[in-house]
Amino acid sequence: MSDSAQPQKIAILGGGVAAMTAAFYLTETPDWQSKYQIDVYQLGWRLGGKGASGRNPEMGERIEEHGLHIWFGFYANAFRTIQTCYETLDRPPQAPLATWQDAFKPHDFIVLQEWIDQQWQSWPLMFPEVPGNPAHSNEELSIWALLSKLYYWIKQFMQQLQAHPQAAAVDATLSDPAITGAHPAFKQLASYLSKDADLLASRFQTDIKEALDLTGEMLEGLAQGDKAVATQHGSVLHFLLKQLKHWLDDRFDHLLDTHAEIRRLFIMADLGLCIGIGMLEDGVLEQGFDVINDIDFMDWLRKHGANEQYTVNSAPVRGFYDLVFAYVDGDISRPNVEAGTLLRAMMRIALLYKGGVMWKMQAGMGDTIFAPMYEVLKRRGVNFHYFHQVNELVPEGNSIAEIRMTRQVDLRDGLDIYEPLVDVKGLPCWPSVPNYQQINPVQAQLLQDNHINLESFWSDWPEVYQRQFGEPLSTLHLRKGVDFDKVIFGISVGSIPHLCPQLLVQDKGLDKMVGSVKTVVTQAYQIWTDTTLANMGWTNQPDGQQPVLSAFTEPYDTWAPMDQLLCREDWPPALEPKNVSYFCSVQPVSDFPPPSDHAFPARCRAEARDGAVNQLQQDIWNLLPSAASPGEFDWSILIDPLQRKGKARFDAQYWRSNIDPSERYVLSVVNSSQYRLGTNETLFDNLYLTGDWIRTGLNAGCVEAATMAGMHTSRAICGLPAVIVGEKDL
Repeated sequence: MSDSAQPQKIAILGGGVAAMTAAFYLTETPDWQSKYQIDVYQLGWRLGGKGASGRNPEMGERIEEHGLHIWFGFYANAFRTIQTCYETLDRPPQAPLATWQDAFKPHDFIVLQEWIDQQWQSWPLMFPEVPGNPAHSNEELSIWALLSKLYYWIKQFMQQLQAHPQAAAVDATLSDPAITGAHPAFKQLASYLSKDADLLASRFQTDIKEALDLTGEMLEGLAQGDKAVATQHGSVLHFLLKQLKHWLDDRFDHLLDTHAEIRRLFIMADLGLCIGIGMLEDGVLEQGFDVINDIDFMDWLRKHGANEQYTVNSAPVRGFYDLVFAYVDGDISRPNVEAGTLLRAMMRIALLYKGGVMWKMQAGMGDTIFAPMYEVLKRRGVNFHYFHQVNELVPEGNSIAEIRMTRQVDLRDGLDIYEPLVDVKGLPCWPSVPNYQQINPVQAQLLQDNHINLESFWSDWPEVYQRQFGEPLSTLHLRKGVDFDKVIFGISVGSIPHLCPQLLVQDKGLDKMVGSVKTVVTQAYQIWTDTTLANMGWTNQPDGQQPVLSAFTEPYDTWAPMDQLLCREDWPPALEPKNVSYFCSVQPVSDFPPPSDHAFPARCRAEARDGAVNQLQQDIWNLLPSAASPGEFDWSILIDPLQRKGKARFDAQYWRSNIDPSERYVLSVVNSSQYRLGTNETLFDNLYLTGDWIRTGLNAGCVEAATMAGMHTSRAICGLPAVIVGEKDL
């Protein structure tokens, strides 16, 4: 075979969602092995990046996560990819998680927390089930059609407001003097609907239901028409929405302090109306969501008249900020997210889902996503190299010429390939620590004796190894044309300053992106209890669904019982838990010391622990009143094999601080998306960026954006996949 017919060698650095997705679609191409040789280089012992999970064999093979991972029902690309993966894997029918339907179950119950009258009040929201497979999204939906769907919900909220018994005395008419048949908007509307202007004005003034129906009638027509027609009549729609907003503010302001149901309906209606008005006033419907990325979402709501006390600072808005960890440096007093990026995500979450608004995985993220992906890719012939730490990418001209790495460990004699998975009740899983029996025995013992974390940026393993063996860890220099032709950089954006300093000097666009796309530290903890959720005091579980709750106290504003996972763990009967709960939030960290400060992770982890213990003692009684009271928590309900007493039982639980550059959550701070690069838009002709931090069309930190990034990378190299849902807005 001639040199020109040799497969191109592709080095993939990192094994997160985007990198694995890129490999998956590259290997979907016909005869891919004749075209490409794919090698994945992974730090430590497991794939997954921010989504990695592990099984702890000393604690009932429990699932230990980076945080709370739940998929949304609009994740068309992610669901299409994982469904294809499960079909390709073709597990036996009796195997655990044999199909994607076994691996994911729809979830519709969300709870928001409101701080009202110096106390926490729960606001339960049960989303309607929408038939369909989340992999089959309506990718052709226009923004006008999306606005029409939004208006359907506005109309429902406003009709419920009007029909509420406490609102019986509220005048149903829109008595604004501006509403007359002579108003230009009504003349234009009458022409559009082929109706009499005076009659329309009369209908609009007479009753709020007539006004809502009339506005909906127009919106439905505009959603089905062409862009030119919709733009022409935008001023009419704007007028109608403003009048409905005037009625809402005028009629219900005096009831908001004392009536929870009216307040919540008001918030949802006000939020929807202000979004619709803002989209019309700021040209979103003509120019796309990015046109309003120069302003924070809360400030954008204020700009368009949202009620400051009840809407701008409402639980739904805070819940979305919590969802995307939108706090600079983890400081909750500094909320910051692009209005357009958040609005795009909000509307997709609420209006475009299929099946459930959320989908819960039925095992850990590593077990449900990365183990199947790994097994399929390994079967196809992708090579995986674990314990390879990338140190630097070195350019030469406009190409990546060299990749410098450290080999973290040597395998034991006679072993050429590291096998990363373990079996837990028949399911292939990633362990929470390396498989030490596959590592050189002396090195394995040294790792365990010194409690070395091979995934940590601040690890002291190089120094420990040097002291023990009198020489440094071995290094590798991969060279262009010999070891690789193309490089897929799948390590998160926070790592680029450390791994690519020479690239940043040459490529001003890359440097600008790295300086603009911020990251934030997150923290999480999990507790296992011998008491059911209901017996701890949370009894609201409609159709058996446990809550996914947000907008709660800081730290750890988000909580979700995850009892569906207990059957996948393997506890001794005497210790078998009856509930497991996950908590997560941002962690306030703004300064990051050099890698030589080996104690930094322990300090951050201690802070995460203190925050968790404090929440259980001081705040959790608001949610679990039978397990806690103000200032007290029943520590005896925590599962602890050592049977410690009191607060010490928390030490048997799991908590973490996600401080590593590759673990931090990627933010969409104001004016940052414009600097995101596409996968192949650096100055370097053989470098492909991939991750939820590149430009995808969603531009937000989530599994869907990471999947889209991987698809973009594959398409840039091989032309597939041809369709990526949502890459060009809506």
